Amino acid sequence: QVQLVESGGGLVQAGGSLRLSCAASGSISSINTMGWYRQAPGKQRELVAVITSGGSTKIADSVKGRFTISRDNAKITVYLQMNSVKPEDTAVYYCKWGGSYGGHYYGMDYWGKGTLVTVSS
Repeated sequence: QVQLVESGGGLVQAGGSLRLSCAASGSISSINTMGWYRQAPGKQRELVAVITSGGSTKIADSVKGRFTISRDNAKITVYLQMNSVKPEDTAVYYCKWGGSYGGHYYGMDYWGKGTLVTVSS
């Protein structure tokens, strides 16, 4: 019922910046809680950032101070602004609609297919 399309991934030099986008569509009329996850080779998928339906944000300690999550309610799109990127940020980044965060349930979760971010030294 919800389709998510990530974009903006690619190759970026260490210390540089990149902005990922996730556009939602389907049987929806307004934005829901949405999050960004990433998965590096050989590692578990980890939560990077979340923005709730109320507009509150949470950023993982590993990227806090460097990454920012934001949204455009009219476009039903969430963004991940990645600044001062490091080689360890290299991963496939996934967008998620809904799901559970901090004991709160925001409805059924839907996942995008992911976009690859590669940070070179």
